[in-house]
Amino acid sequence: MRTFLSLVHIVLSVMLIVVVLLQHRKQGGFGGAFGGGTQADAGQWQRFTGLTKITVVLAAFFMLTSMLLVFIR
Repeated sequence: MRTFLSLVHIVLSVMLIVVVLLQHRKQGGFGGAFGGGTQADAGQWQRFTGLTKITVVLAAFFMLTSMLLVFIR
């Protein structure tokens, strides 16, 4: 099980790297990343591009597999 989970983790990490590198650079900088947004940003998920949504999902699975690899012996 640990070997299979390790392989999934490696594949997820490579996919995450590729998806991040495919995204376009935004000109806004880090202003909105650390609380610079307003209440109007509450429905932002619908405005995300497809690559951004894929990045969020892959990052979530990457964190999940990381936690599972730590706790599985």
